[in-house]
Amino acid sequence: RHVKLPKSISRYLPHYGLLKQEEWEELGVQQQAEWEHYMVHAPEPHILLFRREFN
Repeated sequence: RHVKLPKSISRYLPHYGLLKQEEWEELGVQQQAEWEHYMVHAPEPHILLFRREFN
């Protein structure tokens, strides 16, 4: 799942690691807790990439 945030928020995102659930919830991302932030896309840091286990 890709979550696209406004570009103005990208300066507040850490560029060094992944966000914990509490951190992405503070940014206004609302989704089930089973999702995890798994990758930082350097060219577009305002796009958050999430994944969850598929059964």
